[in-house]
Formats: sequence, structure tokens, C-alpha cells
Amino acid sequence: MTVNRADLGPLELTDGRWGIGDATRPGTHWVELRPDGLHQHEPDAEGQLVPWSRVMTGIRITWGKHARNTASRGKYTLKGMVADRDGGWLHLTLRDPYEDHQLRFDQHARPYRAVDALRLEALLRRLTEEGRLRLLGDPEWVGRAAASLAGGKNRWVTDGSLEQAVAEALAAAGPGSP
Repeated sequence: MTVNRADLGPLELTDGRWGIGDATRPGTHWVELRPDGLHQHEPDAEGQLVPWSRVMTGIRITWGKHARNTASRGKYTLKGMVADRDGGWLHLTLRDPYEDHQLRFDQHARPYRAVDALRLEALLRRLTEEGRLRLLGDPEWVGRAAASLAGGKNRWVTDGSLEQAVAEALAAAGPGSP
């Protein structure tokens, strides 16, 4: 696997900060991974912070212009690329109060490989299940995990192969900062 990549599907390192979506173009939506939580950046707004402690279950990625367009969760081309270019959404279930929540991101100009997007989603899901989402606030840890997950063949993936790739990435990334 490639170890010097600075991206994994929509996850990218920009100016020392990891984010989901295109942070380089002005006027875009993107989600920054901060030590204190997920920060939604929006054009002409302060954005919003979702603390790690509020995220419960259900992190998943869908593609399309609207968050309600959940049917586009798996729109991929025959060449193994994400088919929709209208942006994407992180869907989360939050606590205190309980609510379903979406964070919007605009896609980069580069296409995303389906396997990278699916591995990112599997990593987010696993960290949520294990109560270790705070690791995403450590840029060095995210870099090691993303490097381990990036690359490889862009082929049909199974739940088992995703779980194995994430387990290997977690081992390669190490325990992270306390």
C-alpha cells in the first residue's frame, strides 16, 4: 500500500489540517477534523462544531446535492469511481439531544476512487462503534491511518475486506495521543 498519500477519497490534508471535502476552493462546504470535534465550514458563515462526545452511531457517507438523497449512497461507476459530482454528506446520530444530523462537503476536482470512499466510511464507523472518534482530532494519527488505507487495488470490496483494511490501518496508526 502507498504510504505517502495525503488523501483518502474526500479526506484530505490541507495546510496541516485534515478535512472531508474541498477546503482549497473559496465558497465551499467542508468538514474539518479538530481535536474538539467535527467543524462544518460553510460559505459566508461561522460554521458549526459537533463535539466528538455527541456523536453516537450511524456515521455514513452519501453522495448528491441534497442530504435526503440517501439512494445515492452507492453510486459508483463501472471503473470503480464515485459517480456523483454534486458533493456529499456525512450522516451522524447525535446525543444530548438525540437527533439525526448531516454535515455537507463539496467534492474536490479530482475524482474519488470508490474503494477509498468506502474505506473512509468503514474507518469512521469503526471509530464510532469503539468510542474512539477523538483520534480523528490528531493530525499525525489521521495521516498514518489514511496512508495505510490509501492505495491498493480499486476493485469490488466486501464488508470483510473493509473490516480487515481498517483493522490493519488502526494497527499501523498506533494508539494515538492521549
